[in-house]
Amino acid sequence: MSTADTGTPTSPQTPQDRLPPGGPDLERAVELALRAPSVHNTQPWRWRIGRDHVELHADRNRQLVGTDPDGRDLMISCGAALHHLRVALAGLGAATDVERLPDPEDRDHLATVRTRTGPPDRTEAALFGQLGRRHTDRRPFSSRPVPPATLSALGERAAKLGASLHPIIDAQARQRLETVLAEAAARQPYIFGYPAELAIWTRRYAGARDGVPPSALPGPGARAEGPGLRRFPTGRLTAPQDVDPNDDAGVLMVLTTPRDDELDRLRAGEATSAVLLAATRSGLASVPLSQSLEVVATREQLRRDVLGVPDEPQLVIRVGWAREGAAALAETPRRRLTSVLLPGR
Repeated sequence: MSTADTGTPTSPQTPQDRLPPGGPDLERAVELALRAPSVHNTQPWRWRIGRDHVELHADRNRQLVGTDPDGRDLMISCGAALHHLRVALAGLGAATDVERLPDPEDRDHLATVRTRTGPPDRTEAALFGQLGRRHTDRRPFSSRPVPPATLSALGERAAKLGASLHPIIDAQARQRLETVLAEAAARQPYIFGYPAELAIWTRRYAGARDGVPPSALPGPGARAEGPGLRRFPTGRLTAPQDVDPNDDAGVLMVLTTPRDDELDRLRAGEATSAVLLAATRSGLASVPLSQSLEVVATREQLRRDVLGVPDEPQLVIRVGWAREGAAALAETPRRRLTSVLLPGR
């Protein structure tokens, strides 16, 4: 199975955004794509750069077999990187065509992105400036409500990539969702391999360029996390001292797809990237929450008891306004480009 699509024409780019002589800087675009979010910052991808195209491959050696036995998190992470690449290329002035799952005999070859003549996609280029600004924020959000129009705009971003975004606004539905999130948090520590993986990827060696660093985890004074946040070890991330965990207007949204095959999971990752980057552009803080989807029982509860739709839930995303006085988030490390490149062919 494979799918392909093309970009949408846009207005001319500014001089600094136009294609460099000989075509777009594909290495630069991949470097920007490496900023995509991934489960535990495992960065489970490999890339091959050709003359006029970039291939995205899954790195199964980085799959969390205890946390993510069916590879859902891995595919969503790679889908986010794929969309980041498309945004990077659009921002650098390139139009692109994308073929997903192009090789039935190579399940790890997830996509090929080819550059072509013509103007870049306007929707994707508009997110280019957010590639370096988006960060996962695990702290409580402020009491400022998120406007319905903003939530609607985020839903439109997801829909353009084949997914649906369901903000859980109703109080009873929200309570059911929080119950599902709590159930997943209670179950997962007893799943074989999960505690070890959590420890490995949150206690990396000094100078590591992957995993979740202490600077991205709430510290002792910031432990009043919002609902659905995974129980990570204590970190160094600070929050205002007068935080009231009940004074948080963050919105939980569930991302779904029509089916639950590899293509839909990849699409879900692309939609996740689009939603997170668009949220950042709107000034919102955000955090993707995968825990309730990693447990079979709670995933079904989420679909049946919270959503009540036939679509398949893929991820929970929480958005809100950062609290006034909250410290700036530190850059989360990423692997060097040379560490993730495959040899040419």
